[in-house]
Amino acid sequence: MEKTPELLCYIYKNVKMGSDAIVDLLPKVEDSNFKTALTEQLSGYEKFASEAEKQLTPLGVKPKEEPMMKKMMTKMGIAMNTRADASVGHMAEMLSQCSTMGITDMTKHVREFEGEGCPEQALMLGRELITFEQNNIEKMKTFL
Repeated sequence: MEKTPELLCYIYKNVKMGSDAIVDLLPKVEDSNFKTALTEQLSGYEKFASEAEKQLTPLGVKPKEEPMMKKMMTKMGIAMNTRADASVGHMAEMLSQCSTMGITDMTKHVREFEGEGCPEQALMLGRELITFEQNNIEKMKTFL
């Protein structure tokens, strides 16, 4: 049971980073289809954050976001990347790479916590996030 907050906090941080990246990209997007896809992805991230927070509340844990310095570095990286190439294809590629990293990290965490007696509800949320990220990659491929 003690590993549950750790997994749920990781899920929360993961989706908040994804949300922040999309929020940073949205003002740069002119293509309406791409903007719609990003808005849907953002909504999905917000649902995962809300569910992680909901599962953490009875445990008396308040999830924390990434430190401000890390958020600023990510924001600067996005700004530099899109300054060099603000095409839809490039932004879709950037998001696909982020989702791939998220899948890899989340898979490691879920597998680690499966053997630690973590409740199925928390593990299932992690698995659903992996599936969500896989679907995000497939959607982004249509914009490459």
